[in-house]
Amino acid sequence: MAKAYWVSAYRAIKNADKLAAYAKLAAPAITAGGGRFLARGLPTKVYEYGLSERTVLIEFDSIEQATATHDSPEYQAALAALGDGAERDLRVVEGL
Repeated sequence: MAKAYWVSAYRAIKNADKLAAYAKLAAPAITAGGGRFLARGLPTKVYEYGLSERTVLIEFDSIEQATATHDSPEYQAALAALGDGAERDLRVVEGL
């Protein structure tokens, strides 16, 4: 079974307090769902229309695990805490 990756690129952070509230809830929800943080923070270098904003890469054992974690009540509570505090592009990508 192929691994799956959450790739989250922040387009804009509008409210740092809401982002902090999200992070406090999201990290335990993601790790409880089997997610492993591989990278997070500002990019070292940006190419081809990239934004120099926070990026997060999380590995899961499967697409099903990644999707179930996103849809879990715990992660949905984290998203509610974030609200309009950030604009993000979150994708689930299957590994090779």
